[in-house]
Order: sequence, then structure tokens, then C-alpha cells
Amino acid sequence: MTINVRVLGIAEQWIGTPYRHQGSAIGIGCDCLGLVRGIWRGLYGCEPEHVPAYAADWAERSGEERLLEAAARHFRPVASFRHSLPGDLVIFRFRPGCAAKHAGILARHQASTAVGKGGPDGGGTGELCSGESGSGEGAEDEGVQGHPVPDHFIHAYEQSAVTRSTLVPAWRRRIAGLYRFPEV
Repeated sequence: MTINVRVLGIAEQWIGTPYRHQGSAIGIGCDCLGLVRGIWRGLYGCEPEHVPAYAADWAERSGEERLLEAAARHFRPVASFRHSLPGDLVIFRFRPGCAAKHAGILARHQASTAVGKGGPDGGGTGELCSGESGSGEGAEDEGVQGHPVPDHFIHAYEQSAVTRSTLVPAWRRRIAGLYRFPEV
């Protein structure tokens, strides 16, 4: 079983977990970072580093790319959205000039799973980014080597729960980084 299949299987188990700032407990509560931390623990048994307490507006106050820097330390970068696979970590930047501050796991639509309506396609989480550099290069249906590109993602949606959302163009434009979990 590939690492991406394992990641996606664990992520799907978290769907329905209520949103809780700084949480990381399946079925109890988590935020987007807590979801990634929980998946990491499910794969490797422990977390890669200690995560200090953080305020909800940490990215706006610090302006530091803490999320992208941590991803670069522990994950393998994915060259572009066309190279991404379900099970890859996706990091979003809500506004140009602000630090990236949201994370999720890329996925494909599953008819048996309800699709969430969170975020830019139905939840008003900020301005659209135009001209943002990064990996959100469009709505191709096929990636490299014939693999379909992800069209959904699993994330902890504030004031709701962990959900599967459609990766609409408004979300794709916000992609700031794509990463693959390391093989075990």
C-alpha cells in the first residue's frame, strides 16, 4: 500500500471530527494543523516536532511562513499541481502578502461520501488571490503518468468539522505548497 493511500485512508477516518482550535484528537476535535498532526501520528507513531500553543490569528500577527517552513522540514515537495496525488498535503494562502495558514489532504470525489461546502465556494473565507504564484495552475483532469489530479480535499473547516470539500478554482488559486508524506 503506498503512503498516499495510507494517508487518505487515515484522513477519511477524521471526517466528521468537530473543529477545535489547537485540537488533534480524532472524533473529539481538531483544527487543520491538528488533522495533519493526527495523520502523521497514525503513520509514524509520534509527531515530528513539538507544536507550541498558537493563537487563531498567528499568521496575520507574525507574517512568518511557519506552516510552509515546517512542511519543508518534514515532507517531500511536489513539483506542481499536475504532479499531485490524492493523499498529498496541500497548504493554502488566503491573501497575497499574508502567510500561508490552512492545510488539508488532497482527495478525489467519492460518491459514497458527502461533499462539504466549506470555503471560497460557499463560505466566504477571504479575498480571491489573483496572480498568486504557486502550484494552482488550473483545472486539468489528468496529471502526470495518466493519474487524475485531485478534485477534492479533506480539511478541518472552522466552525464546522473535518470535511471533504470540492477543490474549486477559488481554492486552487490559493495553493501555496504541495507536499508528500515521507515513505515509512
